[in-house]
Amino acid sequence: MGGNLAAGIAVAGLAVALAVAVWAVIRLRSRRAIATAAQRATYDVLHIAALAAEPLRNGLTDTAAGKAVRHLRTLTGAAGIAVTDATRVLAFDGAGEHHREQVAGAAAKAVIAGRSTVLGAEELPCDLVDCPVRGAVVVPLAQREGALVALSDGPPAPGLVQATAETARWVGTQLALAELDTSRARLARAEVRALRAQISPHFIYNALTAIASFVRTDPELARELILEFAEFTRYSFRAHGEFTTLAEELRSIDRYLTIERARFGERLQVRLQIAPEVLPVTLPFLCLQPLVENAVRHGLSRKPGMGTISIVARDAGAECHITVEDDGVGMDPAVLLSADDTTDAGQHVGLRNVDERLRSVFGDGFGVVVETAPDAGTKVSMRVPKFHPGVRSSQ
Repeated sequence: MGGNLAAGIAVAGLAVALAVAVWAVIRLRSRRAIATAAQRATYDVLHIAALAAEPLRNGLTDTAAGKAVRHLRTLTGAAGIAVTDATRVLAFDGAGEHHREQVAGAAAKAVIAGRSTVLGAEELPCDLVDCPVRGAVVVPLAQREGALVALSDGPPAPGLVQATAETARWVGTQLALAELDTSRARLARAEVRALRAQISPHFIYNALTAIASFVRTDPELARELILEFAEFTRYSFRAHGEFTTLAEELRSIDRYLTIERARFGERLQVRLQIAPEVLPVTLPFLCLQPLVENAVRHGLSRKPGMGTISIVARDAGAECHITVEDDGVGMDPAVLLSADDTTDAGQHVGLRNVDERLRSVFGDGFGVVVETAPDAGTKVSMRVPKFHPGVRSSQ
């Protein structure tokens, strides 16, 4: 009786396990059915395109072409494929590399003409008996920088012609984006140079005047100010690095304010409230310096009596929130918004420069916010992401 009961329990357990296994297989198959063949094909194409896009965003170079060419051949389905510039083959993948010179010549002609060409076997003569190449499609890239050449193992079919044309158009878009990135970088460097030009004339003159006033009365202070001035200018006019850390920017600002306090004495008060965890945050080079200089030059220098500058950097989760505030003379917001107004032009240029660079690097949601009114001081706020692709300090 006990043996029969044990056997019955074992059979029942086996039946339950079998039912669970069958249910799991059915559920797995039903899940797999969610991804149709068309969806999987779309995913594959997008994945391959993403792999090719990354190197191409560095421009049409030997290295970029070499990393992208294998993925481009997959996208076109060609037997072999070449990426060229206006005169030579940069990279080759697949069959037909011994046709490199013919491919370069055909690509150069297509680039000059600015139109696609389909080549037959007679235009790609070869001494190899077993040569698989029987034709090619040559499509110039955007702005005639180069060409994409797809080789086929038979007369080029309409599908290959269309695939090569679309792939070449997509490559041209990636190269245009690369050029845009390069242009933005050049613009950012030009804007930094403009800021340096704005800082140098008036600040250098005032700093040297202040230092000279202490040479006889307080030589030790004059020596200290000279060292601070040297370190400030070394940082401000450094030749490399589009980005810096908040800690480095604040260190330079401290040197600047040390010199300015020597000029203004007790009239200039400074308050700092910096969260330690945001000190490593990366931001555009000379991003805070113009704001602090504006506060001193345009806000407090015109105010009788004592004035205070407050610099606050708070941890806000994925962002760092920074404010530079003064209790100086302020200004009419309408004047600040007027693009044609020339009063306090340096202040406008500095704010606009910082705003444009922040938006260029982090996006349109990350510009400066200015709160001001006559006799009510000025508060400039900005948000900086703690981490952002492509943003890295050279420190």
